[in-house]
Parts: sequence; structure tokens; C-alpha cells
Amino acid sequence: MVEKGKDRRRLVASVKEERRRGDRRSEQRVPVDLWVEAEEGEDLYFQRAGNLSAGGAYFTQTVPHPVGTRVRLRFSLPGAPNEIACHGEIVAATGADGPGMNVKFLDLSPEHQRRIRDLASKLPKR
Repeated sequence: MVEKGKDRRRLVASVKEERRRGDRRSEQRVPVDLWVEAEEGEDLYFQRAGNLSAGGAYFTQTVPHPVGTRVRLRFSLPGAPNEIACHGEIVAATGADGPGMNVKFLDLSPEHQRRIRDLASKLPKR
């Protein structure tokens, strides 16, 4: 019981620290509704992205992986025939709208970054 209390205090402290640091995104986020395949080791997960930028994505309504977890990602943009693949790192494991996690893209190609920015320029901003 004591361990659970310590874990909860650590989680609350982590959330407070994340809020204190503020929004560190360098790319414009846009709301999306798309599915992303996320592989961690031998495990395959299908995550729902609620927003997207050339720098990363937010997965909504999911049990988050621990911060620092590395995953391999695959997804397609609306109206685009080719799949995007890259590695990502979980950088935040909380959400204001329920469980979720923020993923930072680690090796997204310049071409894929351009495609996401093009999509972002055509969609309404939040």
C-alpha cells in the first residue's frame, strides 16, 4: 500500500514538472483522427492519434508506455498512398482529456516532415 502511494506521488510530481516546463513543441500541431501502428519489441499496438505535427503525435485514450520508451511507428496520412515509418520516444504519459501519451519522432525523414507540414497547413488549427 505504501509503494502505491509513493508511485502516485511520483506521477503527480512528474505531471506538475511537465506543466511547469510548458509547451516545448517547435512544430504546429493539428487535430487528426488516424491509426498508428506502434511496435515495442515483439509487441504491436494500434494507437489512435488525436493530433500530429512534424515533430510528433499525441495518442489518445491509451494506456501509456513509460516515458523514455522507444517505439517503431507506421502510419499513413489522409489521402496519401505511401506509409510513413519512423522511430519515436514517449516523452509524456498523461493527458488532460484522459489517458494518453505524447510521442516525439526521432528519425522522420525530411520528405515525411514536409508531407506532415503540408497536411498541417491545410487543416484547421486548434
